[in-house]
Amino acid sequence: MRKSRTTSAVALGAIVAFGLTACSSSGGSGSSDDASSSGPTTIDVWLMKDSVTDAFLDEFVADFEADHPDIKADVQIQEWDGIGQKIVSAIASDEAPDVIEVGNTQVAQYAASGGLTDLSDKVEELGGEDWIPGLADPGKIGDAQYGIPYYAANRVVIYNKDLFTAAGITEAPADRDQWIADTTALNTGDVQGIYLPGQNWYALSGFIWDEGGDLAVQEGDEWKGTLDTPEALAGMDFYEQLQALGKGPKDSDEANPPQVDVFSAGTVAQIIATPGAAAKVVEANPALDGKLGFFPVPGKTSAEPGAVFTGGSDLVIPLSAANPDEGYEFVKALAGDEWQKKLATTMSYVPNKTTLAGVLDGDPGAAAMAKGATNGHGTPNSPNWAAVEADNPIKNYMTQVLTGADAGEAAATASEAITTALNAQS
Repeated sequence: MRKSRTTSAVALGAIVAFGLTACSSSGGSGSSDDASSSGPTTIDVWLMKDSVTDAFLDEFVADFEADHPDIKADVQIQEWDGIGQKIVSAIASDEAPDVIEVGNTQVAQYAASGGLTDLSDKVEELGGEDWIPGLADPGKIGDAQYGIPYYAANRVVIYNKDLFTAAGITEAPADRDQWIADTTALNTGDVQGIYLPGQNWYALSGFIWDEGGDLAVQEGDEWKGTLDTPEALAGMDFYEQLQALGKGPKDSDEANPPQVDVFSAGTVAQIIATPGAAAKVVEANPALDGKLGFFPVPGKTSAEPGAVFTGGSDLVIPLSAANPDEGYEFVKALAGDEWQKKLATTMSYVPNKTTLAGVLDGDPGAAAMAKGATNGHGTPNSPNWAAVEADNPIKNYMTQVLTGADAGEAAATASEAITTALNAQS
């Protein structure tokens, strides 16, 4: 039975604070008894609340069952809050659902339990060579592909067209240097060139990746925080330059105060957010309707867009699933080109393949997002990464640097905290 739910413009785990929860499943509905009966095999599928609309899901299930008359899909909608432990419990049991939607950055956690099916032999059939990296990479642990990319979203720059025009800026910046120059020109009088709070660690992560650094790396069986590397420090230096061209608070993130509210006042030229934020801005200030534009976060050169954190979901099949073959058919259909195109245009998501991005050309925000997704990344692929975010030392580090602390010393302290969290025994 599907529970009712509301539609969200961007319902993405990691982008909007991915938490995880699943309700109990009637795992027996897909039991082996079904295979020997005269009726279709029923598969249990857990999909997350607000990932898609009811109308989309109803259409997909009807089409899937028509194409697979021997399979009936029992889709059960789960809440994100608390899903992590429930999925861990489910895949450790003998009554796991046949397919589960999981946050892309949580695949490592579930794979570490040994409860997921290795789908590496399906990658070629599914067109995996074209998967966007921010979904494919987190779904792969070592040489094994456990997570099949489902959908994604990432941040772009949302800008006020009137303020850009008033500053004489007629096109989006092609690279970081031009972005700094344009933002400096915009930062005059009462206008903030950009509103960038001091603790937007997702944006910082992109700048670090652009420099060739990372938040943490694996060395053998151990993990090591790497905010104190020259590359990561260069990323923080760029963040500091950009953040200074606005009046964003140095000790809070984009939720405090909500940057949408700040931007809707009409005196901020740019924010870094998912495209869905634009609708909330217009809702808060209808006078901005038609006056907002989008471009990918600029990269170090014009050769490619800036690196961005990719939030979204993968589809996994538990090892203890009663009907893994039928579950795979469900995954194959939902992750296939036909339904990926419909999903992208319906929900303004980035489809799971770079080759499908053109379907979003009529949606400026989603098109900018899809372009940025070609340089998408995930957080370090450790099953303990959630422990880092719980007491996020990256945020504290950023505030320390922006308020005058020595960047190297602050980064070393934060790196040590990341190292400790990633190597803690669960």
